[in-house]
Amino acid sequence: MHIERLEVTEFPVPFKTVFRHASASRVQAENVIVMAYSDCGLIGYGEGCPRSYVTGETVESCTAFIQQYADVIADAIQDVGTLKEWIATNRSIIDRNPAAFCAVELAILDLFGRVMERPIEDLLGIGRLSGICNYSAVLSDAPHLVFWWQYRRYWKNGFREFKVKISGDPQRDRRKMRVLQNGSGGAIRVRLDANNLWTSADECIHHIIGLSSEFFAIEEPLQEGDLSGFRTVGEEIRTKIILDESLLRSDQLKMLNDGDRWIVNLRVSKMGGIIRSLEIANEASKRNIAIIIGAQVGETSILTRAALTVASAQKNRLVGQEGAFGTHLLRKDITKVPIMFGDGGRLDISQYANRTGSGVDCNL
Repeated sequence: MHIERLEVTEFPVPFKTVFRHASASRVQAENVIVMAYSDCGLIGYGEGCPRSYVTGETVESCTAFIQQYADVIADAIQDVGTLKEWIATNRSIIDRNPAAFCAVELAILDLFGRVMERPIEDLLGIGRLSGICNYSAVLSDAPHLVFWWQYRRYWKNGFREFKVKISGDPQRDRRKMRVLQNGSGGAIRVRLDANNLWTSADECIHHIIGLSSEFFAIEEPLQEGDLSGFRTVGEEIRTKIILDESLLRSDQLKMLNDGDRWIVNLRVSKMGGIIRSLEIANEASKRNIAIIIGAQVGETSILTRAALTVASAQKNRLVGQEGAFGTHLLRKDITKVPIMFGDGGRLDISQYANRTGSGVDCNL
């Protein structure tokens, strides 16, 4: 089929609450939205969420990339086969602009599915969506009373898995962990996210031991890419290390021969789309590395839907899943019906199994 054109816009919708962690504080969505138009009048939608501290991208740089390559991509890609060829041939370009290309890829896959009247899983040769996804609650680095209120709200709604953003302030972080311990009776599963807080493994280890709390993994405790330091932290505090900012491409997995030490946080936007995410997930599986399906704070239901494809294909490797906040966080979503978790973080994804394309309709 022929892609008539690609267009790009933004959807900077405000949040209902401020979301804080060690690397940033956010009050609204930061994304790029791509529309892929066919010559038969159908439109596919894609989204990327650039983060300067993750991939070096901004909304402005993503917009410039998409405008620069829109005509080239539209002329080169006629089906999933030529899409994969373009990705393979232009790997270095995508490596520098993963969120931008993610928006393009998702829009094209959505369009192809709509034209062919098939879900995107069929186009990619993987099984259709089925079953239930179980999402983690994410607790931001909020002031104590806000943190307590967020936790209690999640607990009452049936959540038992939590990702906790830590601050590096010993007193502040110990208070957070006491909230979880005192409010749960131990019946929860916790992982920590440090967002590259420390430069010294010794300082990190001292801080984490001082929390006197149980958790099964810690995400990005040291500066991005410090694999040696990460290993030291993991060994000393006897926990797994989650790689997020430190792992963006499949070739980086070659440095991880000790698979049991690591968990990969797969966020579709930072990886450069669904196809590259599946590539990384498959390589991680070969190395016995577990997977978390992550999300960018403020992403809309377009990216939430894309993550379902990866989660469904890798369900046996998953140790956690994030996202599906929809209008729990956003004041409005870009889709007519948001994709959102319900009580206990559960989402029945089989409802999207037979819809054409991504199966979500947008309000643009």
